Amino acid sequence: MSIASAAISAIFADPNMAADATWYAGGAGAGATVRVITRAPDMISGYGSARLVADTMMIDVRASEITALADGDEFDVAGTRYAVQGEPVRDREQLVWTAELVPA
Repeated sequence: MSIASAAISAIFADPNMAADATWYAGGAGAGATVRVITRAPDMISGYGSARLVADTMMIDVRASEITALADGDEFDVAGTRYAVQGEPVRDREQLVWTAELVPA
């Protein structure tokens, strides 16, 4: 195990940083329990001279738990169901998936 992998495992094991969620491949099936870190940053975009601020929901999940995360997969986080929107991306070391979520 690399130092980066050990650090990621420690972060995802910390109850102050990550929480349990249920992942549904393709939005269906029995689901699998995974550890996730959620973030809800505001997204700022422009339209002409207007500046728009929108709520977003981002999720980080270890690639060791989900080998192939895709658009349309779903997560149940704290009793709320979300769908992956767009193409998820992995970090440089290929240890963590990051995806944008929308209510399912």
